[in-house]
Amino acid sequence: MEDRSVNSHLTTALNLAAAGVPVLPLRAGKLPFGNCTRCAGNACGGRPTMKTAGACSCPGICHGWAAATTDASTLTSPLWAEAWRQAQAVAYHPAGARLTVLDLDDTNAVTWARETLPATRTVPTTRGEHWVYLGAMRSANSVRPGVDIKSLMAYVRWLGPGTGTMTHLPSAVRALVEREETTPARGEVVSSTPGRAAWDATTATGCRHTERYVRTGLNRGLALVRARTESGAGSQAFGVAQFLAAQHAQCPGPCGLDALGRQIIAAAVSVGVPEAYAERAVTNGLDTSTGRAA
Repeated sequence: MEDRSVNSHLTTALNLAAAGVPVLPLRAGKLPFGNCTRCAGNACGGRPTMKTAGACSCPGICHGWAAATTDASTLTSPLWAEAWRQAQAVAYHPAGARLTVLDLDDTNAVTWARETLPATRTVPTTRGEHWVYLGAMRSANSVRPGVDIKSLMAYVRWLGPGTGTMTHLPSAVRALVEREETTPARGEVVSSTPGRAAWDATTATGCRHTERYVRTGLNRGLALVRARTESGAGSQAFGVAQFLAAQHAQCPGPCGLDALGRQIIAAAVSVGVPEAYAERAVTNGLDTSTGRAA
């Protein structure tokens, strides 16, 4: 029997692509599909649109948001067919359509936006709203409580066309990134964070990975966060948390993700990120995976 949900997702994607909006399918947990064996671990060097440009032209659904496309032949190709059969949702790359999405995660964030920002097209979400503006910018998570900015190098789940007229990206939104993503200089102590317990394999009884695997990934992630001594440590902490959570998405749990998160927070605080901001960024990163089992 034909799976109508698959046809619905693909039809939605093709309609968006025809309108010039790059799209891709999402698997369970609102996550992109994993890389193929040739692109695993970014061994291929990555796609030209990624932060560090590469020459990868893999026709498969590799590299997350960077796989988003408006090419109907790619979307309907055999290499994408299995992903559409498993797809739970459709996502789009905002900057690819010259858009920025303000992801307002709760009622307080929505109230703040209504009181502070110019009205634009809004799309209801499970807990809040997406505000869609014309114009692209740098993406950043947790720019203020309950607020993420999705544009360049990001994807957004398609939840419908929304209502209202899109307006141009206001300077107030750009200012959120400039303010929140500037890491205070060393020596400007923003938290007296006490020592945090390190991840312990004895508590991760439901993790399917070896201790060496987990610690290697964690240490690499912590090094990336600590290297952001000038700016961007908060966003880097989010990215590390999101990556580690995705690694454990198929584990039965518990995997000790809370302990991993505490170490990422400590690394961000060590280079000047305000603790509350670091905690929000890491929590949001870990929560992107439905396989989270702390």
